Amino acid sequence: MANTESAGSTADAPPVRYRVSGMDCAKDAAQIERAAHSAGVAPDDVKVSAATHIMTLNAPEARLPDIEKAVAVTGYGFDRIESDGDIPPNPAHQDPAYRRALWIVVILNVGYGVIEMVGGFIAGSQAVKADALDFIGDGAITFLGLLAIGWSLAWRARSALIQGIFLGLLGLGVLGTTIVRVFEQTAPDAGLMGLLGMIALVVNVISVLPLLRFRKGDANMRAVWLFSRNDAIGNAAVVIAAGLVWWLGSSWPDLIVAFGIAGLFLHSSWSIIRDARADLKTAA
Repeated sequence: MANTESAGSTADAPPVRYRVSGMDCAKDAAQIERAAHSAGVAPDDVKVSAATHIMTLNAPEARLPDIEKAVAVTGYGFDRIESDGDIPPNPAHQDPAYRRALWIVVILNVGYGVIEMVGGFIAGSQAVKADALDFIGDGAITFLGLLAIGWSLAWRARSALIQGIFLGLLGLGVLGTTIVRVFEQTAPDAGLMGLLGMIALVVNVISVLPLLRFRKGDANMRAVWLFSRNDAIGNAAVVIAAGLVWWLGSSWPDLIVAFGIAGLFLHSSWSIIRDARADLKTAA
């Protein structure tokens, strides 16, 4: 009887939405959803959009404090959206210095992405080229995010849809060129590969530093590093692949990493497009 009443109250309660700060990919969205499940929220009653960074809950008001406490453990920020047209901005978004910090991130990512792409062609490395596209893609996405500060849910969803399509095109491009290289294998320059990968790690750290002053508390500080986590993993993979290329004298480690980065592009693209389309329906 108690379970029936609980289910009924959940069904009757209007959806509650939160703006999530600090997440950057579908994996982060899944982590938040699992945290909500641990508080007793049914899988169908919580959705975290990787496209617009909005968490939607179907839960009675009385349960919200426990759910909020559970999801807060993930380390992301949660701001409740009080009305359909209200997307609460991060206070830092109103600070011109924050916008300047984002511009620094855009310039560093796009600038080094172009340099790394040239280096990838010189080194003959597919993994380096893929990593360069990752930098350029991140810079472009950050640029769109900069433009979308304070936008409504519908326009944020449209922006995310563009991001998802862009990532998908990058993924298909990396996948296609890497498949061609499988049939035209030549061992890349391992030394240059490793050097470019190490520089990429440094650039990722430098990109994060301008944003640190706008994070308060341990949870948000962690969120800053989460933002660069995937990029750092990709950079480390390039360095490891360079070592294996040098050791084995084979191009396969380089190609395998390139395939992996292409897979990340396509998975992220699918997740963002799916969530953006769902959010567009919600906004409509």
